[in-house]
Amino acid sequence: MTMTLEQTAGQSAADQGLALRCPRCATALTCNHCPSCGCSLRTSNGIVHALPPERVAHFARFIEDYECIRTAEGRGGESAAEYLGLPYKDSSGKHAGQWKIRARSFDYMLDHILCPNRFPDGAAIMDLGAGNCWMSYRLALAGFHPVAVDLLVNNRDGLGVAACYRSSVPGLFPRFRAEFSRLPFSSGQFDAVIFNSSFHYAEDPRLALQEALRSLRSGGIVVVSDTPWYSSEENGQKMVTERRTMFLALYGTASNSIQGIDFLTSERLRLLEQYCGIRWEIHAPWYGPMWALRPLLANLRGRREPAVFRLYIARKD
Repeated sequence: MTMTLEQTAGQSAADQGLALRCPRCATALTCNHCPSCGCSLRTSNGIVHALPPERVAHFARFIEDYECIRTAEGRGGESAAEYLGLPYKDSSGKHAGQWKIRARSFDYMLDHILCPNRFPDGAAIMDLGAGNCWMSYRLALAGFHPVAVDLLVNNRDGLGVAACYRSSVPGLFPRFRAEFSRLPFSSGQFDAVIFNSSFHYAEDPRLALQEALRSLRSGGIVVVSDTPWYSSEENGQKMVTERRTMFLALYGTASNSIQGIDFLTSERLRLLEQYCGIRWEIHAPWYGPMWALRPLLANLRGRREPAVFRLYIARKD
């Protein structure tokens, strides 16, 4: 017998019958305690905590810095209505440009990638780097069965925000605190895995991508959405240096306790293809004329190359 979400998260209405495995040693679980290594999964506020204590310690400084910066940037809403409007309406007005990109990427996914002829209602989709769960909420409204995964569990910018969606999505959707490279799901259960503006946080992109592929059924897809791409390592590293310098000046931390990949390049994508045995399918949503003019304007003003956002799709054979 496999452990279901009803047993772990008490969410019988959202139970998808997911089979789980130990995030530390990969042993199949039949209860919330691993018989091999002793790792336990606990549930709090409907969130399954699948991050072993040593990994909680590993990410502690990163999470502290990240939450500090996000709070200072004005992330998070003051009411449920603010979250319910995302990604199409930023009621705070503080990050409207970023939400515009998220909205257009998401709409493109629904229209061209998760379209009904390829992904019928009820398809199981993992939302990796779910944050405040806006994408899981929108996927649920579109008829899919999302599972939200993130390191953050707070009630402003993490998995705890999902309570705001309960009125529109009765029973909510399963939520797991877990890391990309140690997912707590047995293999072959999802139709799609979406890195939701999050692949650039992966410490080991090869392992993160392999874990996503492992979780897919045959014919399923991995989607890397809203991760910045640069034409060269040099331009990407300039962005990283600028960001860390700004964070240190504004927030007192460079926020680099965890070394993510930060950005993509064509060479990095090629190496991932080679290592993981995949072939990227690249989609370029239209983000508007002003967005398209950014490279030209940056060049005229003597600034570094701006980031390019695309959708990268890899299919599991």
